Formats: sequence, C-alpha cells, structure tokens
Amino acid sequence: MAERRKLEIPEGVKVKVSQGEEYDFPVDVSPMHEGERIRKGDMYVELAGPKQPGFELVMALPAEDVEDMKVTLVGKDLDELEEGKAYPFAMIYYVAGEKIDNDLEPIIERRNHDFQNYIEGVMHLNQRYDIWIRVGKNAVEKGLKSLITVAKAVMLLFKNEMPFIEKVEAVYATDREFVEKMLKDVAIPIFEERDARVEALHDEDVEEFYSCTLCQSFAPSDVCIISPDRPSLCGAITWFDGRAAARVDPEGPNKPVPKGELIDSVGGEYSGVNEFAKTESGGVTERIKLHSFLECPHPSCGCFEVIGFYMPEVDGIGWIHRGYPEPAPNGLTFSTMAGQTGGGKQVVGFLGIGMSYFRSKKFIQADGGWYRVVWMPKELKQKVLKYIPEDMRDKIATEEDAKSIEELREFLKNVDHPVVKGVVRPVDGKKITEGWVEEREEVEEREEVREITQEEVQQTQMPFPEFQQLQQFQVPYMQSGPKIKLVIKNANITIDKIIVKRKEENKK
Repeated sequence: MAERRKLEIPEGVKVKVSQGEEYDFPVDVSPMHEGERIRKGDMYVELAGPKQPGFELVMALPAEDVEDMKVTLVGKDLDELEEGKAYPFAMIYYVAGEKIDNDLEPIIERRNHDFQNYIEGVMHLNQRYDIWIRVGKNAVEKGLKSLITVAKAVMLLFKNEMPFIEKVEAVYATDREFVEKMLKDVAIPIFEERDARVEALHDEDVEEFYSCTLCQSFAPSDVCIISPDRPSLCGAITWFDGRAAARVDPEGPNKPVPKGELIDSVGGEYSGVNEFAKTESGGVTERIKLHSFLECPHPSCGCFEVIGFYMPEVDGIGWIHRGYPEPAPNGLTFSTMAGQTGGGKQVVGFLGIGMSYFRSKKFIQADGGWYRVVWMPKELKQKVLKYIPEDMRDKIATEEDAKSIEELREFLKNVDHPVVKGVVRPVDGKKITEGWVEEREEVEEREEVREITQEEVQQTQMPFPEFQQLQQFQVPYMQSGPKIKLVIKNANITIDKIIVKRKEENKK
C-alpha cells in the first residue's frame, strides 16, 4: 500500500504558514459562481494546466497528525506571481474523521473541483495530475492576494458540505521542484493504487453501479455511470469510491444506480442505467452502452482525461490525451476535439474516458477493443503499454509513425493491422468489420471508365459488367470544424431497371 504521511518541506524554499479559520473573504464564495469561465484575456495567472506540472491529492491521516485549518504555502504567493504567466501548482489536503478511511480520499478530492469553483474569480478544471486553475484579474482587483485565502475557503466548504470531515489541513505549492517531486514520489503511487484495486472486480459481480453528476456545473445534462469495469471519465472515481461516497453522503453527487435488466452483454447496456440516465439528464440521454464506442456511447462531460476519435478513412479508432499539443492524424488537436466531445453529449465518433479505462478487460469491447485501436501519442501508449495485448503493441501507430491519414494508412498496411482485413472482436469471435479489401480497390482504380454498348448489355444477365467509378463528394465532418473528403469504394449498388435507347441522328 502506498504510504500516507505528511510531506516533508525541504529547507531553503520559501514557506508561508497560516493557522485558524478565516471568514472575511475579499471575493464572494457561493455555488452561483460554478461554471464561470476565465478566458485568457481576463486571466491574472494560470496554475498547472497544459503548460505546467500540477496535481491535487487528499490523504486520510490519523486525527493527531492533522492540524485543523492550517495552511502551508510552499513557494511564491499569488501577489508575487507575474501577471499573464503559468506556474506549477499542487494542492494537498490531509483529512481526519471517525468515518474517514482511504476509500473516501478520491471522493473528497473530487469535491475540490466544486469548491474551488465556488470562489468568485477562480476557475478549476479537471482532476488528479491534470488540474488547470485560472485566477481572474477581477478577483485580484477585489483583493484576492494570497493562495492561502483560496485554501481557507475550500477547507471551510469541505467541513460544511462534508460533515464527516472533522479536521482538515492543506499544503499548497508553486515551487516547481517540490511540485514535481511530490507528484512522482507521493501522488502517482496513490493514484495507481486506487486504480489497481478494481481490476479483479467486474460489472457482472455487483448489483448496482454508481453515478456522478459533479460536472453538471459545466455540462448540465451530463450523467457519469461508474461501474467496476468503467471508472469515471475524469479518472478520479472508481466503483469502490462511488460506493463509499453514497454511504456517507446519500444526497451527494454519487448515487446508487440499479443495473436492472441486461439488454446487451457485449455493449454493456442495462435497463436501470438507461432509466437513470434519462431522468438525471433531463431526457437528453436515453440509452447508454458502457463498453461501446460507436453505438449509444457514454456521454462525455469535459473533465475526461483522454478522447477517442473514429477515423473512417482507416475504419479505426485513435486516442489522444490531455496535454498532447500536436494534431492527431485527423488534423485535430485535443482542445478542438474536446470542444466537440464535451458538454454532456453523446457524440458518435468521439468518446471521452478516464485513463484507467484502458486497464479494463471490457475496454470498448463492442467495437473490437484494442484490435480497433490504430493510433495513440507515444507518451500515452507507454503509460498503458502493459494493458495492450502483446500482438497489438507494434501495430498501434504513434506520432513517430504517422502524422496524417495517408501515413497512417501506409503504416497499418505494413504491420498488417486487423482493420486492414477486418476486425474480429475477442469477446465473442464475431467479425465486425470487412476490412479495406486492398486488392479490389487497386483493380478498380486501374480500370477505365468507358461507354457500355447495347450488345454488351444483351450478352449478360447483369445490367452492367462494370460500373463507373463513384464520384468524390464532400460531407461536413462536424458542425463546426474542418471538412474532409469522403471517397466511397466497394459499394454494393442495386439497379432495379435499366432502359437502353438507340441514339437517333439529329434530323436535318
């Protein structure tokens, strides 16, 4: 088990300490500020995010080890940071209480997202090691000068909203060396321990799943369903975490979801989940298949760690993680795809997931699982390499192998990826795609388009021994974004009737 202990503050770094409760805040603290967006032009500073390391972590400790309402700031404070810049940032909370154990850590940790956003002029996005905070110029102008003030507001909210927290202490940090070391030595081992815990438990082993509606402040129709085989999209909450949260806070955002009748064992569709999703989403989502990418996919909120995207040109699925700055082979960056995918919508062709879903034995199993995956950034692939079947590890391209659709097609052909000849999904041995049929395509491309004579029509039972090449046409790839050229080949075309008329000479 990963060790839970108070962090050692290294000598020589700038440290500021504050003890005791604080009630007089220079800015408003209220749920009404949830969903507030701080754009770049209105930003005073950015903390963590895509350009700097950062994380948030909650650790349950014995009561005697927690100094209630104490805040230690390691590094420069808010009023010492340069306007318009981005800085490393970590938020660590020690919590204690009679009802608190390690199971509740992720639940308390996830509420940091809510409570940070209660603070006027503060925007908090994402979770774990993907946190992204912005402090607005308006908040600083109103007198928000210290990160300790932010910590005190959040700690009060923890104790007020989650009464089982009897004592809470915080360490905030902007010192890069300290942030990076604590992330590597303390936070990552705890995150990995949490994720590994559910690997032996599966959807069929339990009677109910759990929900999470924390992201409804930004995505009002979002409903996240957490099962043993599918963790939350943010990656912060497993089935065990949802169960623990529902027990101590029945009115909170994590509620039991009765599975109901099993409708689709491969896709992971349950009548109880559908009923719950329809109610909680206000009718926006009527059906969810937990382990399907292309049919009734799970809604995507906005805090997802990874986005999956379908590429029809190769009939395969790619994945891109938050923080990867370059465009994927489809020409789109993570941020562009996030704008299309998020908002609590079901978008066929895009899917947000938590990183730990890659561990699942049911990972998009309805669509072939890993045998349908064709591209991932190298960094992401290395993180999940041990969960990729050995026979697929060298067949999934990275940015070093392909940066465009054309390069990706060539790579997949060279490694004989399953999508080229047709994917057989492992879960039931069913062939779910037909493959590219390259040989037929090459023949078709060499054939000439010529006029068919009346004699040829009379000599065959088929109306046309050959068919003119289909014309290329454009379709919108998405409502707002670049367009792609879609070429249809190998189409089966049925002609019910053909009329051949003799061409008459023009009368003089």
